[in-house]
Amino acid sequence: MAEPEPSRIAVAVVDDEELARRILRELLAAHADIEIVAECANGFEAVRAVTELKPDLLLLDIQMPKLDGFDVLELVGGDIPVIFVTAYDSHAIRAFEVHAVDYLLKPFSAERLSEALGRARIRLRSREHAPVRDLLSAARLERTPLQRILIRDRADVYVIPVGKIDYVESQDDYVAVRAGGKSHLKEQTLADLEALLDPSAFVRIHRRYIVNLARLSRIELSVTDSRIAVLTDGTQLPISRAGYARLRELL
Repeated sequence: MAEPEPSRIAVAVVDDEELARRILRELLAAHADIEIVAECANGFEAVRAVTELKPDLLLLDIQMPKLDGFDVLELVGGDIPVIFVTAYDSHAIRAFEVHAVDYLLKPFSAERLSEALGRARIRLRSREHAPVRDLLSAARLERTPLQRILIRDRADVYVIPVGKIDYVESQDDYVAVRAGGKSHLKEQTLADLEALLDPSAFVRIHRRYIVNLARLSRIELSVTDSRIAVLTDGTQLPISRAGYARLRELL
């Protein structure tokens, strides 16, 4: 038996254009069950709002500076339904095809917003989650090789340019990204990240490690005749046979 429709839906509106936020605010006022709990002018504010306020629904612009809509979705995860708002039809269609809640193509009408909200209400009642991994995979393919890695620590967001990375270590379903003397944990597999990095600059030297070639100082033999990668900061990482073969192709 379906659960009753929630009497109140907490919404966060995310758009870098003040006019766009105002239009959404005015249109949403016609819906008695909608309460805007946050208006965010950028992706960083959106991540903080989701973390601290835990809204039921995001109205999320795709094209924003610094962190775009797909970046925000990557950082907040798939527990919150999303209606994408975009002026770019190609992005909107892609989001729709992988079953995002819905999308609004700017400029949109009050009727089109009502339709999208109706679909969102159905998803909220059923507690159905959007297939975030599929959505993000489609978005990431357009931006490979990666230029930066986004990492969320509660409400804080770290943007790490890939050139700053020393190495990446697998930790089950997470990766530890080592950069600037600090380690940042990100929910992503090493294989997933490897596929997004520039293969001419980052090499999988071991089942647990990817190294930035710019940080590789030398390769040494250990007492057991296995090979070790010595980085410029003195860090030592094991090299597998397959990893050594990959290194030889590039060095």
